[in-house]
Amino acid sequence: MVELQAHHFGLIVEDLKESLAFYRDTLGLEVAAEFTLDGEGIATAIGVEDVTAKFAHLDAGGARIELVEYEPAGEAVRAETVNQLGSKHAGFEVDDIDAFYESLPESAAPIAEPQRTQSGSRIIFFEDPDGNLLEVVST
Repeated sequence: MVELQAHHFGLIVEDLKESLAFYRDTLGLEVAAEFTLDGEGIATAIGVEDVTAKFAHLDAGGARIELVEYEPAGEAVRAETVNQLGSKHAGFEVDDIDAFYESLPESAAPIAEPQRTQSGSRIIFFEDPDGNLLEVVST
């Protein structure tokens, strides 16, 4: 069997500049790369004719977050709850979840303030500018 290694976790965004500012300035992630793809290779790979994709890769301390803005954009799909089938989220870890929570802008729309789980971890879920769910955990 071929051994798999994580490369990136992708999130589709409506406005790459706005999302990049949120992930860089609000969450403190460093931009590792920015690039655009178009042409037959990307169109065939994702099954969308005449598509252009703008990418930003962010370093999340050992994981790469990939933000992608497509033109043409597909229809927005949004899970109403975290436990809804098909719902997705990216998870991050911090040392001080309370300080992180206090630094979140109102637009991040946290589901609740940080909560302690049975495992002893504290977690918080919130949204990026496009409604993608993000989780922060502190152990």
